[in-house]
Amino acid sequence: MFIKSKRKDLKMRKLNIIPTLSFFILISPGIWYSAVNSDEISSKIIFLIILISVVIAILFSASIKIADQWDRAVVLRLGKYIGLRGPGLFFIIPIVESVAYWVDLRVITTSFSAEKTLTKDTVPVDVEAVLFWKVIDPVKASLEVEDYRQAISWASQTALREVIGKSLLSDMLEGRQKIDNELQGIIDHRTEQWGINVFSVEIKDVLIPDGLQNAMSMQAQAERERQARVILGESEFQIAKSFESAAKTYQNNETALHLRAMNMLYEGLKEKSTFVIVPASVLDTMALGKSSGLSSISENIKTILEELKPKIKKEE
Repeated sequence: MFIKSKRKDLKMRKLNIIPTLSFFILISPGIWYSAVNSDEISSKIIFLIILISVVIAILFSASIKIADQWDRAVVLRLGKYIGLRGPGLFFIIPIVESVAYWVDLRVITTSFSAEKTLTKDTVPVDVEAVLFWKVIDPVKASLEVEDYRQAISWASQTALREVIGKSLLSDMLEGRQKIDNELQGIIDHRTEQWGINVFSVEIKDVLIPDGLQNAMSMQAQAERERQARVILGESEFQIAKSFESAAKTYQNNETALHLRAMNMLYEGLKEKSTFVIVPASVLDTMALGKSSGLSSISENIKTILEELKPKIKKEE
């Protein structure tokens, strides 16, 4: 939804008590004089005095203007620009001079958006953004463009559509800072001739269709599963390499191989196990002889390990 900015600084200003108070102060002497001397002067003269008092009060009160600290008044004399007034109290010549515009010099925020705009890869998106800008030349802002607030809003919206059409969806989701800078450059170039400086543009949100969101979610999940499988495969490869290196070590050291086999058997028996069945060939490699039951091993395994350790140390 494109938010139009109403121009609050045109023509109309909030009422100020000073011109109103001045009107009543100036009209009071005429009314008081007419009331005091009503028996001595005619009704026509009284009416004329009151009329003159009212006219003077209206003209004087109309000449009083007050600009806030952040405002500048663009004054025209018979339709021709004569200068800026404000801040504070200033006077104009009624009828001859007029305040055409009140220009706000503070930093202003304007929201704008682009709906159902196609990206470079033909994806419809809704983009919402905020523009931060400031009038740096009140004269240009008043005389070069009819309504600078509305003009900058339209310029921002068209620039946003232009940038979206040249960008990929992935760039908009990941590289918002780049798009913000590009938007700022385009809008600032367009509004520079109006005396307006754009400080920054920030994209608030990028909305994509629900179906595309689901597809992107499935794609991300599949990518994570792929990475997990790749990591698992690399782990298996590293483990296989480690086993290969260990096998080469045991190949040249039968005592180490026997000790390793005995240790594995011991680890298996001590975890609440009292009976283990292993192939007879395994017992042969450990030089223990063939046996169908290993209950005796569970009782004497510690003794065998203790006997092997001194022998290994002696060989080393």
